[in-house]
Amino acid sequence: MIDEQHRPLAMVTGASSGIGLELARQLARRGYDLVVAAEDESIEDAATELRREGTAVEAVVADLADADGVDELVTRTATIGTPEVVAVNAGVGTSGPFAESDLDAELNLVDLNVREAVHLTRAVLPAMVQRGDGGILFTSSIAGTMPGPYQATYNASKAFLLSFAEALRVEVEESGVRVTALMPGPTDTNFFARAGLEDTKLGQTKKDDPAEVAEEGIDALLAGKDHVVAGSTKNRVQAAAAKVLPQTATAKAHASMSAPGSGTDESTEDAR
Repeated sequence: MIDEQHRPLAMVTGASSGIGLELARQLARRGYDLVVAAEDESIEDAATELRREGTAVEAVVADLADADGVDELVTRTATIGTPEVVAVNAGVGTSGPFAESDLDAELNLVDLNVREAVHLTRAVLPAMVQRGDGGILFTSSIAGTMPGPYQATYNASKAFLLSFAEALRVEVEESGVRVTALMPGPTDTNFFARAGLEDTKLGQTKKDDPAEVAEEGIDALLAGKDHVVAGSTKNRVQAAAAKVLPQTATAKAHASMSAPGSGTDESTEDAR
């Protein structure tokens, strides 16, 4: 049982693997007890792994693409305590021409990547503002800085998270609440397999270590930064270039990386 009187509480969504699991690990190592959530039973295995860090962990199996799943997570967390840090990390990707896409998959992406972020944030933010302390970390992406042909809804969802985080930051900055956008590039997780990107140049590009990405994200949040482009130097270069290049140019560059079948045996240094 988590005892909030002794250790602060953090919530992490999408924590069964990848960046989410590493965000939870970083928070555990910094003295937080945890509520971790994901849509499948593998979150129980992640919780067992995280307890080896000497922290108390509550695992919640919930489909956060559904409003009832978000409500369940919020209710379960409320029985334990009030989170001081929330990492809004759960997300999914799709790939391929939008006109040929599975509409249900595209709408599920919007529900998880966007709707869930709004719903969960609205549930936890008022208590932070009232308390005058706390932090929310949104996992966006450098994909959010450019249009994403063949990943149109994914890039749009990450752009939403970046804009949402920057707006909320200004709204609550005088209250003492911190809001940070984490913007990784290609990271070594199961994202590319799940999104069907393995046969693309993007899927075959060199990827960053999720542990390093997570550490940069938590460092930035606790330092009160508005955003952090995590991972390799090429991610920062690409994010900077996206600010000055025409969107038609960045869209075409992205298309060359994400088009189905674009992958070759040749290595590439480009990133999403």
